[in-house]
Amino acid sequence: MSATRVLVLNSGSSSVKYQLLDMADSTRLAMGLVERIGEETSRLKHTPLTGGGEREHTGPIADHEAALKAVAEELAADGLGLDSPELAAIGHRVVHGGLKFTEPTVIDDAVLAEIERLVPVAPLHNPANITGIRTAQALRPDLPQVAVFDTAFHTTMPESAARYAMDVATADAHRVRRYGFHGTSHAYVSRATAKLLGKAPEDVNVIVLHLGNGASASAVRGGRCVDTSMGLTPLEGLVMGTRSGDMDPAVIFHLARVGGLSIDEIDTLLNKKSGLIGLCGDNDMREIRRRIDEGDEEARLAFDIYIHRLKKYIGAYYAVLGTVDAIAFTAGVGENAAPVREAAVAGLEELGLAVDGDLNAVRGDEPRLISPEYARVKVAVVPTDEELEIATQTYALAGKNS
Repeated sequence: MSATRVLVLNSGSSSVKYQLLDMADSTRLAMGLVERIGEETSRLKHTPLTGGGEREHTGPIADHEAALKAVAEELAADGLGLDSPELAAIGHRVVHGGLKFTEPTVIDDAVLAEIERLVPVAPLHNPANITGIRTAQALRPDLPQVAVFDTAFHTTMPESAARYAMDVATADAHRVRRYGFHGTSHAYVSRATAKLLGKAPEDVNVIVLHLGNGASASAVRGGRCVDTSMGLTPLEGLVMGTRSGDMDPAVIFHLARVGGLSIDEIDTLLNKKSGLIGLCGDNDMREIRRRIDEGDEEARLAFDIYIHRLKKYIGAYYAVLGTVDAIAFTAGVGENAAPVREAAVAGLEELGLAVDGDLNAVRGDEPRLISPEYARVKVAVVPTDEELEIATQTYALAGKNS
């Protein structure tokens, strides 16, 4: 029996998202989420996709080891246990791979040490990713464990895009540069957009707009990222749910010197209390649109600031690419918020961009064009699938040899 299954793990500081896929035909077998790990109110939600209904359990789950053991029990109850000979590999989402990891990598002690060395530039994410890896290794030490890095897709950026204009020695000493994030999504969506256009990825220039609670844009030329909006951390770039995005760095000095805020307080302010929630008190685009419809001017201003930043990046990446074949909207807001897509493109007709109102209003789970036939640049909605991307890369590297 050939091993064709891949378990995808996305370990956060207090959560584990997972999916089990069969790469023989890219079908999902099960998916779920463990959240509030370490609390009395921990919750595991498990959905078998081969029959049977969703199951939910609440109660204390002490740590990531206990969480993964609970996941293994749920999978085993569906006949999909981690001890199955059909399991080829475990793929891990790792947020920061620096410059060293430019592609999926089989994890060994040296790789794990390097991921740990990058903790200072990803203090919120890499430690949780490491915990997930070590726990999975303990459960199945015989299986290939593969790290798929959020930053990898963006390592093709030229130095002119990746470098900040600061003292080179200082930047290099502290690994300060633009790395970019959401890379698995940008990779998947840029390829899926090319397929939607009936072209090969190397023949297409795409601007990808990944708009969720976290948001990022990328300029993809012929399948390779040449610029992206997030930088050293996921704070740079677009207006997000709770993150400020682009801001004069001197704001930090001002808040410290004049406002008396500590570095930690400023960090919390810009990452968790800014963006849409800082502007209007809501970071859910549905709620913001509801408030706008009721005449709420605070929500309207927040929306306008969000769109203004988005348009700036569309224009900037149009200039970087020179020619653009398509703009692709993806992730929670990008896939579901028609008013965002319409507003982002409005007024850009001279750039060959337009949205058809009727097509834009249609909801669906499949990639689709929402631009009129005459539009020189196609506008697409392309649902992202980061788990499938991680599973595909993991299986390509480790699975076929198992």
